[in-house]
Amino acid sequence: MKIPDLKQTKTMRNILSLTVLTALIAAGCSSKPDVEKKKEELTAFRTELKELNQKISTLEAEIEELDPTFGKKEIKKTLITAIDAKKDYFEHKVEVRGSIESRKNVTIGSEVPGKVERILVKEGQQVTKGQTLLTLDASIVRNNIAELKTALELAKTVYERQSNLWKKNIGTEIQYLQSKNNYESLERKLATANSQLDQAIIKAPFSGSLDRVIAKEGEITQPGMPLLRLVNPKDVYIRSDISERFIGVFSKGDEVEVYFPVQDKKMVSKITSVGQVINSQNRTFEVEIEVPFGFGSVTPNQVVVLKLRDYKNEEAISVPTMIIQKDSKGSYVYNIEKEGANLVAKKLHVKTGMSYGSQTEILSGVKAGQTIAYKGFRDLAEGVFVTITSEQGVAGQSALSKK
Repeated sequence: MKIPDLKQTKTMRNILSLTVLTALIAAGCSSKPDVEKKKEELTAFRTELKELNQKISTLEAEIEELDPTFGKKEIKKTLITAIDAKKDYFEHKVEVRGSIESRKNVTIGSEVPGKVERILVKEGQQVTKGQTLLTLDASIVRNNIAELKTALELAKTVYERQSNLWKKNIGTEIQYLQSKNNYESLERKLATANSQLDQAIIKAPFSGSLDRVIAKEGEITQPGMPLLRLVNPKDVYIRSDISERFIGVFSKGDEVEVYFPVQDKKMVSKITSVGQVINSQNRTFEVEIEVPFGFGSVTPNQVVVLKLRDYKNEEAISVPTMIIQKDSKGSYVYNIEKEGANLVAKKLHVKTGMSYGSQTEILSGVKAGQTIAYKGFRDLAEGVFVTITSEQGVAGQSALSKK
């Protein structure tokens, strides 16, 4: 069966209407109109037009039954991907700088004045605790010790004899006490002289590496003057100054992500201590982070980058930051809704929280289970029809794309 041309039928209807109007106009122009005759003609034309309209409607129905798409405009749809909003873990981290510190990074000096007699080590040399590093000229002290030893031997002999006599009730008590006091006084003086001699011998307070030898042989030193620098690179930690606005946020045991730019290495460590005093100069408090033993070669004063978690929400709804747009009402995303057999984009205004990485926390406006436009969101507007592809978005394939 041949399908009639609907356009041709509509054209015939228009021609017929034009003919009726022309006839009426011509009749109106007649100098002696025959009203009854014209009324009859008008009724006939109206009847004919009604019958023609009925035929047109019947043909349109038959055509639509055979071809449902006939006469319908095709809806243009925008191709997008989408994600399903769901509750998940969200965290925010603050990035700060820190430095490698060592509790065994000391400058060794002398406790007594004197001339540097011998330097027994070299820069870079590994030394052990108690090893002699440097000696000062202590000839005067040694001579004093020799004199004290001689005097002590005599004082000891006198004391012992006076003690024996006193036991036999020979002599006076004062003679006995004087000999005892003289002997004990010389013993203390000898101990003091030996201590002074020990101070002239500079020893390593702990095992480590000699980072620098500052002293020179023959140089006169004074108490507190630096002579050597000794470092133990194994006993190190990370120190960082944190802004006072984070007071109460970080605690001992919190995990910290540490990045070493020089080595291009990362590790996860933990906070070992949190300072309780604010530095009045820069309004910060100190945080110490552990460097695990055996991590690798790190050097005191080396700069590191720290990431410390200052916020977390285990049941947060978050979306990719890039899909959040703004208009006069605030921030919004596009929610994909079903309208009959079609999917339509609708603006969904939201209240945002913190952003970290590529995600932003949504505090209100989006509910779990809603479908949010992802790729292709820039091509959308309110009420635009969309088609969701099967490509997966950030949070997984949208449920609407499966229907």
